[in-house]
Amino acid sequence: MFLLVTSASSLPTSKEGVYKKPKNTSYGIASWYGPGFHGRRTANGEVFNQYDLTAAHKTLPFNTKVLVTNTKNNKSVIVRINDRGPFIEGRVIDLSCESAKKIDTKNIGIAYVSLQLINDYTQ
Repeated sequence: MFLLVTSASSLPTSKEGVYKKPKNTSYGIASWYGPGFHGRRTANGEVFNQYDLTAAHKTLPFNTKVLVTNTKNNKSVIVRINDRGPFIEGRVIDLSCESAKKIDTKNIGIAYVSLQLINDYTQ
């Protein structure tokens, strides 16, 4: 399932105060990975580069582009899915080191994010 919600109070609402789920958007915890995997093969077979704007996701097709927004500071980055993970329960996406820097999560380690599907190469 693509939607992970930890609290109804954190969801956007309409003018009437009723939550309206944006199309192709999900919420959850993002983490990042980099140095230990740099130069190794990703699940799609390419060489992982921690300085590329890429990410790992459990189910999205490879090469899908996703807009990842840190909900605390509203900083966003568009990443391309090229790996599988994260493998820690409760996390929805694993960002490359560079992607984490773009949304100011590298020093913190994890952040609550929204994921908006930009394109899906299965269509």
